[in-house]
Amino acid sequence: MEPFKEFINLKVIETLGDILSRVYPGFERAKYVKLAGRGLGDLELKQRVVQVAKALDETLPISFEDLCPILVASLHPSEDTAREEVEFNAEGACGWAVWPLTELVAMRGLNHPELALSTLYEMTKRSTAEFDVRPFLDQHTELSLPIFMEWTRDPNRHVRRLASEGSRPRLPWGMRLQKFVEDPSLILPILNALRDDPEEYVRRSVANNLNDIAKDHPDLVADIAAEWLEGASKDRQRLVKHACRTLIKKGHQKTLASFGYQPIEPTGVALSVQTPTVNYGEALEFDLSMNGLPQGTGLMIDYAIHFVKANGKRAPKVFKWKDLKSHAGGGLEASRKHAIKPITTRVYYPGEHMIEIMVNGRSVAQAEFTLIMP
Repeated sequence: MEPFKEFINLKVIETLGDILSRVYPGFERAKYVKLAGRGLGDLELKQRVVQVAKALDETLPISFEDLCPILVASLHPSEDTAREEVEFNAEGACGWAVWPLTELVAMRGLNHPELALSTLYEMTKRSTAEFDVRPFLDQHTELSLPIFMEWTRDPNRHVRRLASEGSRPRLPWGMRLQKFVEDPSLILPILNALRDDPEEYVRRSVANNLNDIAKDHPDLVADIAAEWLEGASKDRQRLVKHACRTLIKKGHQKTLASFGYQPIEPTGVALSVQTPTVNYGEALEFDLSMNGLPQGTGLMIDYAIHFVKANGKRAPKVFKWKDLKSHAGGGLEASRKHAIKPITTRVYYPGEHMIEIMVNGRSVAQAEFTLIMP
């Protein structure tokens, strides 16, 4: 698989130059290609996007009013390129090739928010403008929010998703929208409008927006979860569960209660580690037994491994285990194997680790084991 940065390569730059030359005969294509392709191999994806946008900035009309029609004319004629799997070519810009165009609109358009947002509206149909609508939400909040609400009713799924994804308070790779971090009530009408969208692609974005909000306002998201789960369809139930994934992993009691997992106090809890010494590349094995579980209660059992870090301290990572919607009551016995093997997201260190069992968000048992590294 090629690195992400290769989504913006010399061929993309040249083809974009061909498109712009066709729709704007005065385009300085040679100058643009030279500027956009300079030192491309040393640049990461976002750096390439910015460099191409700056090259366009130097070779297209200075007037923003003159620029926007050219950019819109350069777009692919399809208004749903992802669904139709249209390939980027000289017919028009779509996919990754649109990102430098949305970047240019954000660079040039902050003093022309209405025109900029209408241009980004067209661009998002061929890709996404989720990163470049954010400066307008930040600096022109009162003007932008009603436009985003209009987008929630748009027939194009990419536009509806933009209303949610573009307004995420903590969008990865995007500028943080501190106003919405502090006061998420500003964007809740957008999420309410999209919670039952027919496209999972859009509903997934609503869930991710709520997950962002949960990082700063957990009780608010717990309240929203309880409200949205009343009489909810299966699609909305999945949305709410995905939205609350961080809170569920953290054992947030109010959130767990929204899903029917009330605090319980099991008796006779026994956690037995079958592999007190684990060699790297092998598995941690442990058994759990509990008694005194109430009948008919939802039971969510997770476990956390407190991994040793480089500084010798331990930090927990939570893993999902069992989700029983209505337990028969009485006792429960379960066993688990957890492989400790090379993965790209973690570096392992030797030493005394710990396994911890959580039932409905509460810690009920702990035990230690030793990890041996080669």
